[in-house]
Amino acid sequence: MIKYVAGIDIGNATTETALGKIEDGKLLCCTSGITKTTGIKGTKENLYGMVNSLKEACRKMELPMPSLNLIRINEATPVIGDFAMETITQTVITESAMIGHNPDTPGGIGLGIGFTVFLEDIFESDKEKDYIVIISDQYDFPEAAEEINHAEEFGYSIKGLIVQNDDGVLICNRLKETIPIVDEVALINKIPVGYLCTVEVAPPGASIDFLTNPYGIATAFSLSSEETKHVIHIAKALIGNRSAVVIKTPSGSIQERIIPAGEIIITGKKQQYRVNVDDGSDKIMEQVKRAGTIQDIHGSSGTNVGGMLESVRKKMAQITESPEASIFIQDLMAVDTLVPQNVVGALANEFYMEKSVGIAAMVKTQKLHMQHLASLLEESTGCPAEIGGIEGDMAVLGTLTTPGSGKPILVVDIGAGSTDACYLDSTGRKTTIHLAGAGNMVTELIQAELGLSSREEAEAIKKYPLAKAESLFHLKHEDGSVEFFKTPINSGFFAKVLSIQPDGFLPIHTQHSLEKIRSVRREIKKKVLVKNVLRALTQVSSSGTLHEFEHVVLVGGSSLDFELPNMLTDVLAYYGITSGKGNIRGCMGPRNAVATGLLYAYLEEEKNHE
Repeated sequence: MIKYVAGIDIGNATTETALGKIEDGKLLCCTSGITKTTGIKGTKENLYGMVNSLKEACRKMELPMPSLNLIRINEATPVIGDFAMETITQTVITESAMIGHNPDTPGGIGLGIGFTVFLEDIFESDKEKDYIVIISDQYDFPEAAEEINHAEEFGYSIKGLIVQNDDGVLICNRLKETIPIVDEVALINKIPVGYLCTVEVAPPGASIDFLTNPYGIATAFSLSSEETKHVIHIAKALIGNRSAVVIKTPSGSIQERIIPAGEIIITGKKQQYRVNVDDGSDKIMEQVKRAGTIQDIHGSSGTNVGGMLESVRKKMAQITESPEASIFIQDLMAVDTLVPQNVVGALANEFYMEKSVGIAAMVKTQKLHMQHLASLLEESTGCPAEIGGIEGDMAVLGTLTTPGSGKPILVVDIGAGSTDACYLDSTGRKTTIHLAGAGNMVTELIQAELGLSSREEAEAIKKYPLAKAESLFHLKHEDGSVEFFKTPINSGFFAKVLSIQPDGFLPIHTQHSLEKIRSVRREIKKKVLVKNVLRALTQVSSSGTLHEFEHVVLVGGSSLDFELPNMLTDVLAYYGITSGKGNIRGCMGPRNAVATGLLYAYLEEEKNHE
């Protein structure tokens, strides 16, 4: 007797179907379907995506949907990948004129130290001092250059300029002496006058050196050793800039203070563990590891992290129509990162990079909600539907259809909101875990660390390689190779970093270099994805070490990442572990593992019933 059985995998990002034609316990043929997941994984909103994915698989098999004998869905774990950036320290720079202003085209070159003065007041100033002259937009560039040359002829020592308009290069070309010029300063009238100021401009293609050294800043402003400690953040903020302006503001205006981001309370099986967010991600993850099997996680009340974790709980309760008391956070991942923070009192949108912690939390629902979803699917399709098995177990069964695979095997499914792993040893014993932190967290961290306004661009940086349009006829790719074109590319792409997508180029709107973007992307993937795979290996290990494993197979959407499998191979090779992407049923690549597993689990059950 021929039966048609479908396995449906509800993922965080996609919903996949494996539809099998079965006769006498043997799989004759199989088709697949894939669509975007509708709603949050494990909730009733998934129904629309499940039906669409099922329709696609039925269409490929030329099978009417009512002819299905059984639909099996995975025991999905809804994951609220809520994400918070908690600042560990904050450098407050008040009354600051500019800390690291970096216009596209500064003028001149070199280092200038002097007292700030407006151009209209220069001829009433003390000739014994050196000056950094402030030029507002009431002067056009020929007039400004003429006034500066005139002042120098009268014996005034002018060491640098701060200009409101985008006139730095034009003014420099008309000066008798080359001096550093920083322009495009919007709120120029708010620059404090009469204070010691340092301006530095590096040659084209280079970055500043003097002001990125805390002792250079100390030299310019005659700082004590105690004061020098407070300018470390300023020096760090200027690294990579072609130009910078630092002004020594009134006493006490540059401070450092610790912001208590809150305490995380982790409830394990035996005891509670507490850790402050401002201790950093290593300390947080150390306590997560010590807690072992986590019962729940809370944040201290009245703090940022407390509010973030409770919002996860509340949101999950709403979408599953459950009381908040029944919702438990069962894993947390913390990652150290750097995020841009606006300078207090800034005059030209200056920012500095501040150390922060990114936190992702994972919440599971109960099987009861999945049973409700199966009932809805049954009503919608008119076909019997049931929960077929735990996601990790099904992923292993599906992955074992990869040619060359076998037991023992560890399958890692990196999704959008969670990383799931299942270890199947040679005796058939399974160990399954779910971890917070996956593809969505990588996107959020890339967007935060690069200061991108568009999530679409952050997602593109994560998924595709980069290149820079060095002319209208050639690109330099991030691996150093060069690609030439017979016809010119879009002129708007010139000198921009581009995401190389299957259907064309997406420009990345940022001042960061290609090398910087690539470095940030790779470091974040290591901190989140590679680290989570190592966490998974450690947790399913019987000995607590990684040397007992032989094979690790990646499945799921994130396995299609263009660089992650190789990054993971480099790390796991140290432990003698072979890793790679799965090829489900020998034709699907790393996709469709769980859906296929649901189908093969049915075949096993049928065999056992015989």
